[in-house]
Amino acid sequence: MSELLILGLIITAVVLFFNKEWIKNRFFPDQKKNYTIDDRFNSDKREREKEIDRLLSKMGKNGVNDLSEKDRKRLDELSKM
Repeated sequence: MSELLILGLIITAVVLFFNKEWIKNRFFPDQKKNYTIDDRFNSDKREREKEIDRLLSKMGKNGVNDLSEKDRKRLDELSKM
């Protein structure tokens, strides 16, 4: 009897492993999939603003000299958007 129980658990684990994507999509659907174009635009805009705020606060009292070259380029890119 215990062999059948162990075999059943192994088979269940294998079936769940090979169907994990279907299970994930069925019970935990991607919320961003239902975004409208406006929702995506606003979300991207908020992310850009957060990154700009992070870079500006990093500048601190010494100005642009506190930023690395990579951060300066990124701030320049974000300011042009």
